[in-house]
Amino acid sequence: MTDVFLTASAEQRIALIRARLGAALSPFTLEIRDDSAQHAGHAGAAAGGHYTVTVVSAAFDGRTRVARHRLVYDALSDAMQRGIHALSINAYTPEEFHSSPR
Repeated sequence: MTDVFLTASAEQRIALIRARLGAALSPFTLEIRDDSAQHAGHAGAAAGGHYTVTVVSAAFDGRTRVARHRLVYDALSDAMQRGIHALSINAYTPEEFHSSPR
């Protein structure tokens, strides 16, 4: 994914993130926002994009916040090496997502 990710358009990058997280976590809800434009000129911006993901998955049941984030990072591991500079993660179980205000 790394080489493909680096040469992909903004829309293709989101599609690649969606495919990876979808395959790894079978999410009920998956929202991906490209925040890269907000970080233009930032020292690390040249190293890759900035993204925010909201993932709702049963795979998070019984897992700590850190363990949930590891699952997301594992699914995107090669892109995290080169292509994604920053990733903000909101990881919920279905029950948490439906019962909490956002």
